[in-house]
Amino acid sequence: MIWLRLTGCVLVTVSCGALGVLKAHQWKDHRKMLEELRRMIYLLRGEILYARSPLAEALQRAGEKSAGAPAAFFLRVAGRLAAQEGEGFYDIWQEELEDLTGTSVRQGRRLSLSRREIQELKEFGQHLGYLDVGMQERTIALYLEQLDMSIGFYREHERERVRMCTSLGIMGGLFLSVILC
Repeated sequence: MIWLRLTGCVLVTVSCGALGVLKAHQWKDHRKMLEELRRMIYLLRGEILYARSPLAEALQRAGEKSAGAPAAFFLRVAGRLAAQEGEGFYDIWQEELEDLTGTSVRQGRRLSLSRREIQELKEFGQHLGYLDVGMQERTIALYLEQLDMSIGFYREHERERVRMCTSLGIMGGLFLSVILC
């Protein structure tokens, strides 16, 4: 009987510790996704400003030069723009963004962004599609500044958040083990 309780306590502690580690990795993954999105926006800026590519082509090229959920998002928006189904750019941008951040997820790729970051990305798409090159450059610069602030926040708090999540997971498991046994 004592071995069964001891085994249960160990399993509870390890499981809770694993949940803490998982939460810590989600924090790191979120920062990495924001960095990948920033990289994609830099690629998009280069395509628009220096290659003078149309928006659909610029999104396509930026999406092809990268991987992950932001690249899939760019490629899907570019594909729908190229299809010329009569929809406006912002409508396509918003639908694809909601599809990747909402409950319906295609191919398992998902943009895990906070509500504020989703709103900033929506506003970026709203101002990107209809302006001249100079205004697009300023819109991109503003969005890159917002991304840099978010990435800075995640980098600044990463060490303490990772340590806290891991510690809370293990301590929570030990607490539950003491309570249950």
